[in-house]
This record gives sequence, structure tokens and C-alpha cells, in this order.
Amino acid sequence: MVLAIALGIGASMTTLTVFHVLSGDPIPTKSDRLFNVRVDPEPASTYQPGIEPEGQLTRYDAEALLRDKRALRQTITTGGTGAIEPQNSTLKPFQLSVRFATADFFPMFEVPMLQGQGWSAADDEARARVVVISRALSEKLFGTTAAVGRDLRLEKNAYRVVGVIDDWRPTPRFYDLYNGRYGESEQLFVPFATAMDVKLARRGNMNCFSADGAPNSDGTALTASCTWLQYWVELQRPSQAADYKAYLDNYSAQQRQAGRFQRPPNTRLRDVMELLQFRKVVPSDVRLQMWLAISFLVVCLLNSVGLLLAKFLRRSGEIGVRRALGASRRDIFVQCLVEAVSVGAVGGVLGLGLALLGLAAVRRQPAEYAALAHLDLPMLLTTVALTLVASTLAGLLPAWRAMQVPPALQLKSQ
Repeated sequence: MVLAIALGIGASMTTLTVFHVLSGDPIPTKSDRLFNVRVDPEPASTYQPGIEPEGQLTRYDAEALLRDKRALRQTITTGGTGAIEPQNSTLKPFQLSVRFATADFFPMFEVPMLQGQGWSAADDEARARVVVISRALSEKLFGTTAAVGRDLRLEKNAYRVVGVIDDWRPTPRFYDLYNGRYGESEQLFVPFATAMDVKLARRGNMNCFSADGAPNSDGTALTASCTWLQYWVELQRPSQAADYKAYLDNYSAQQRQAGRFQRPPNTRLRDVMELLQFRKVVPSDVRLQMWLAISFLVVCLLNSVGLLLAKFLRRSGEIGVRRALGASRRDIFVQCLVEAVSVGAVGGVLGLGLALLGLAAVRRQPAEYAALAHLDLPMLLTTVALTLVASTLAGLLPAWRAMQVPPALQLKSQ
């Protein structure tokens, strides 16, 4: 019984922990106030009523919405790459991932600042050569986290460090699901306008749907018909979403009148959790493994029920004597249930060890999310609760059957 419960608890908690890590709210303090924006600039020839618009925005639309500033905060963001040329002679130049963004990115997404701050909207407009770097990059380049005011060279251009962020890894990485859903956050942040000005290399998906977005043209140009940017807004209250959606519909209608858009207004505004659910961020194999493990736990519990029934009924003589000596049915029920829960507790402790081994095995897999598979405090408490509930449920029927033993018949048969 201990082994059966341990195997069930171990398997289910391994998969539940992975599911918990991958499906959690990455920014619970404001996930209902952060919205991903979509408009539909594609040709009318492929339009069908109810069709989903493109998941990203063109540069023209993103910058137009940014200028309007119709939300509390708004940001354009996308991924990029660049080569760092260290001033330290012991370090060789190296390539790293870069995040292009506008000034509101840092307060919107609650990026923890270790030193300094993000750049300002004035820096965006001036195309300032400023950057925010991670703690790890600061220590690598300068040997300290006190890097504000120092210069670094990125793709042969000098940039001034205005902020150093603390360790930050929202899971999943909701603000850009096109550049890795569970990967680590970028180590270097550059103003979007500056990145466009110096033509830093971008990374991520790009969908072009007209001649000016052909492979030989620059899809990042302001007038290019290519979607490649994520656009997020923060509203003061979730109830303002309807008004902002109406603004997007009105913007789309204006662009259609101007000849840029061919389709009728087809916009989407989803908050963080709605977007994650729509994009099915949790891998389907993780969901399947979770349900299979829970089913296995149920089978283990049914096996434990059968074993407990056999155990208690085999002690019918002992139970009959106790009843004849004055024990009530309630006393028998409590005794048997305590025995069942004790067995479950031992199995739960062993199952916790098996879950830790299972998570260690998950971390050795090549999956992008593998490194995140750790048992945190909420899942540890869930393990304890699941063990108690499972063992109690397994013991209810056997304990009830045991208390029904008629003492007279048992004493007579003895």
C-alpha cells in the first residue's frame, strides 16, 4: 500500500509541478490590466468573417498607436541580436540576445531595477544611445553591478548604461511568445527607435503580405507591409478594455478609409491570461502527461482500497472483540481511518522523494522549459494535501465496512 501510494503521488506531483510552472500567471499583480493589441492590415482577398488577425503589428501601426497614447502605458517590443565588444582585454567579443522596446516597457512589466532606471520617452524620441543591462551582463563586462554611467560597445557603437536590472524571468515569457516561451530574458535592452536608427539585427517571426514586403526589401521599414512587432497596453482598470477596443476599431476604420487597410475592422484585445490560453502556451504533451499521471494515481488508490478492505476484514475477529468490550462503531471507524492515513503519510513521504527524482529527470530533458521544473512551496503543500486527501479517501470505504462487523457473529464463530 505504501509503495502504491508513493508511486501515484510521485508520478502525479512530477507532472502537476511541471504544469503548475508552465501555466502560472507570469505577472499576477496586473495581468488583468495588461493587454496585447492586434489589428488586421492584411489583404481582403484572404478575409473571412471571424478570422483571427495577425498576431503582431506592422511598424507603421505600432508607432501610430504609440503616438496616440490612449492607454495608461504602452510599449512596442521585439527581439534582436548584437555583438558586444568588451573593453576588458581578457574577454573576446560575443553575441547575445537583445530586446528592443520603448520606455514604458520597464514599469509596465514590473522589471526589477537593481541600479538606475529605464530610459525616458524623451530618450525614445531622441534616439538616444542608451541601454539597460542585466545583473549577469554587468558583472561579466564590468565586474560589478554598479554599471550605471558606464559605456559599452554594441555592434561598433557606444551606448551609455542607464539601468541594471535584477534577476528577471517571467514564466512564461508572455510579452513576446515569438522568441521563446520559456527561455531566459534578454540581457540587453535598447530603445526601439535607436535600434531602427542603427539597424540592429532583429529576430523573431515576420509575416509580409505585399510587394513592399518581398524578401529583397526591408521588412522593418516604416511603410513595409510586414507584421513583426508586439504591442502592449496597460489600462487603469480592466473595465476600460471595451473603450480601448472601440478605439482600435475606429483606428482600423480610419486606416481603411485612407486605403491602408482592406478588411473591415478586425481587432483583438486580450489580457495576459487570455492570450496565454489562446496561444495554448502549455505544451499538449505536458497536459496529457498530467492527466495520465492523475489517472495512475486513481488506479493506485483503488488498489489501496482493495488492500485495506482485505486487511480490515481479515481482522474481523479482533474488531468483534473490541466491539463486545464496549468500543463503538465510531471508535472502530476512527481507528481504521487513522491506520489508512498513517499508511498514506508514509507513502506520501516516499512519493515526495520520487517526485524530486522525477523533476530532476525532467530538468535533464532538452525541452525549453526543463530548467524550470522545481518543487516550490505551493506545490510542496499541494503534495502534503494530496497525500492526506488520497489516503483518507482510500480508507473511507474499508473503515466503513470494518465498523459494520457484527460482534455477536464474530464471537460466536470464534
